Amino acid sequence: MRCNKCNTEINQGEEREHLGQTLCEDCYMDVLSPARSCDPWAVYSAKSSSTKGTAHYQITDTQAKILGILKETGGIEPEVLAKRLQIKFSELEREIATLRHMEKVRGELRGNKKFVCLW
Repeated sequence: MRCNKCNTEINQGEEREHLGQTLCEDCYMDVLSPARSCDPWAVYSAKSSSTKGTAHYQITDTQAKILGILKETGGIEPEVLAKRLQIKFSELEREIATLRHMEKVRGELRGNKKFVCLW
């Protein structure tokens, strides 16, 4: 059996049904809990924690690589960034959302294309 979204093989009994689609666990979680980069409450929480001196952000290896690539390139299209990091686009979206909440990265339109760049 294969996932209708990412086409990966799903072991019998591990499939998830959602709106008539058969999904793997990763795709099912992405559908139920999509990444939200524009979350004012998350940004507020991160900022209020840091002003009290209690926030000590833990940057993951992937997030550090993202920040390095953005520093090197001055901004990059999300799809290109995901390919360069060799990760799923949905995983990149979650990492970008986290970095956005910390106000480390932001989105920018250049012409008619979306770019991710440093804050």
